[in-house]
Amino acid sequence: MEPHTCQTEYDFVLVLTDGVALTPSTEDALFNAGCDDATASMRSGRVYLTFSRLGPTIKDAILSAIQDVRRADVGADVLRVDYCNLVTQSDISRKIGRSRQLVHQYMNGSRGPGGFPPPACEISDESRLWYWCEVAYWLWQNNMIREDVLREAEEVEAINRVLEMEHQRRMRPGLIEEVERAVQSRSSP
Repeated sequence: MEPHTCQTEYDFVLVLTDGVALTPSTEDALFNAGCDDATASMRSGRVYLTFSRLGPTIKDAILSAIQDVRRADVGADVLRVDYCNLVTQSDISRKIGRSRQLVHQYMNGSRGPGGFPPPACEISDESRLWYWCEVAYWLWQNNMIREDVLREAEEVEAINRVLEMEHQRRMRPGLIEEVERAVQSRSSP
């Protein structure tokens, strides 16, 4: 007898690569391949699939959706999960349900345990961006978010990184091979 696994419904959006038109035959192929829990839409010339999928984790739900899209063989692949890992101070405050001022105090160390992650990039003093995974890890370490929130952030980021690398490898295989060799040779003792 198999152990019972709790299923949770996860909402997420998969962005497809160029090369597919949103036609009735495309929608039928996606539906027949298992994407019957998705709504297809076209935005800015790109197909988006909005899923409400059951799975034991968000990772499992997203990976099964990616497999179903690939099985549909509609002439496009999954480019990414529409999830931005770069967040502003306002994004962070919304994600954790705290005021922007409190988040600012965490950032400058005047409240909380200190050690808030540095920005990933600073477009300007007013437009700094942080990696959500780094912030989520800090928040989890300091008992400000649940572990499942951290795990979801890590899982979606990992999926997007792999999808991005696959896409880059298809677009510029020689460049990716060159960079991988250079990075690997520099990291070897």
